Amino acid sequence: MASAGSGGVVAYEDLFEVIDRDADGKKFDKVSRFKCRSQFEAELQIDINVDIYKLEIGTRFTLVLAPTLSLDGTPEDASYDQSGKESLADGYEYVMYGKVYKKEDENSGGIQKAAVNISFGGLLMHLRADPKNLQDVDIDNRLYVLIRKIS
Repeated sequence: MASAGSGGVVAYEDLFEVIDRDADGKKFDKVSRFKCRSQFEAELQIDINVDIYKLEIGTRFTLVLAPTLSLDGTPEDASYDQSGKESLADGYEYVMYGKVYKKEDENSGGIQKAAVNISFGGLLMHLRADPKNLQDVDIDNRLYVLIRKIS
């Protein structure tokens, strides 16, 4: 679902619902692993710092993957922009920056899926979705994940 969200370049966007939390037990005090499913049958596991962002089973949220926070899609340089100008992050509640370290195609019962793994400084995300929806996400990409709850 690559699109131009808020004028910037979005590599992936979908709506998810939390269906489980810490299914394998809680490993860290401030981090929980959430299992989520989307309206388009995508599956998501994502680590969230629950000390600063609360999610509960049944919570619905929008998730976006974007290579830049710039509203016009301009690539970022290595320094943090402290100018305070508007960015894609302004429309979201929780933002992390990380790197795609694994991408593979899967075939389960004749249904094609692509799976990507992204590390956000040790917090992990695993996303399985239709390959067309993940075509703009490649190994070694550096991406932002942006999350906003749907009320």
